[in-house]
Amino acid sequence: MTVARVFIDKQSASVYRAYSSAAAEVRARAEEAGLSRTTLELVNLRVSQINRCAFCLNLHSRTMLESGESPQRLALLPAWRETELFTDVERAALEIAEAVTLVAGGHLSGDDYDRVRVHLTDDQISLLIWSAITINTFNRVSIMSRYPVHADR
Repeated sequence: MTVARVFIDKQSASVYRAYSSAAAEVRARAEEAGLSRTTLELVNLRVSQINRCAFCLNLHSRTMLESGESPQRLALLPAWRETELFTDVERAALEIAEAVTLVAGGHLSGDDYDRVRVHLTDDQISLLIWSAITINTFNRVSIMSRYPVHADR
């Protein structure tokens, strides 16, 4: 018999609200720093792919499709390095997102960091790191709570 999981965002609502406020702050500062919503959503989606967070994958892929993102770019996101479909800024953001998410497996090397800095300001680098940290947190909330994903109607 499977016991229902605790939805930790509901159980500890004040903690979740604090994380949500932090996420809103990161998004607002990222926009001020010139990072597009598309770039931030690519980070959200790529991190959620790596973490295999079904709830966040469903949410962020739907958000991107509704905003006009191409199905081709979404389908090829796991292979972004192998395509020319992503801008230099998006590629730098994805590089950061993967490094933050896969931190136990390595970090941005000096060469990788130098390449990222060519396309991003210090503020953008900082906010992309915060964005990746934030979605990693929300992935863990959803995964540990086992949020269900239902078929679209």
